[in-house]
Amino acid sequence: MKDSVVSGEILEPYAQALMSLAQAHSLTDEFGENVKTLIALLEDSPDLDQFLANPFVKADGKKAVLQQVVGDQIHPFVKNFLMLLVDRRRISFLKGICQEYLALLRKLKQTVLAEVVSAVGLNDNQQQIVREKVMAITGAREVELEAKIDPDLIGGVVIRVGSQVVDASLRGQLRRISLRLTSAT
Repeated sequence: MKDSVVSGEILEPYAQALMSLAQAHSLTDEFGENVKTLIALLEDSPDLDQFLANPFVKADGKKAVLQQVVGDQIHPFVKNFLMLLVDRRRISFLKGICQEYLALLRKLKQTVLAEVVSAVGLNDNQQQIVREKVMAITGAREVELEAKIDPDLIGGVVIRVGSQVVDASLRGQLRRISLRLTSAT
């Protein structure tokens, strides 16, 4: 319940505002790259995330750190948006707002996010095959892959698109064979 309230009351409106700004200036893709950079910064530095979420740190301190960390890596509009989040005491929701923006961007571009879990990293050709399969299943124009490695899979891939799961892993095939054998006896 709490997550849906946060999403509906904070994440969506701010992400929508950022999207409106991006569309007004034809910068949706550039803002998308900026947002991915911000997510990577927060994931690579839990200390930064904690610092921004700390209510005892003054807004000026947060702004100075953000200016120093992002520098010229992001568009000035996005930088101003970050300062607005600090002023409105919403900077602790930055990662969620960024993820929501990416979801809006995918919707705008008719792109789906496919999480691909494999035993080893996929080469470019294998990634293209997965993209084509996902496009055939979903009817999307484009597919954004989020690759993860799970050595427990033994071989093959598991593809998740929303709530849909395609298990083409060796472990999944062995599990299906096992179920057939146990139900046959």
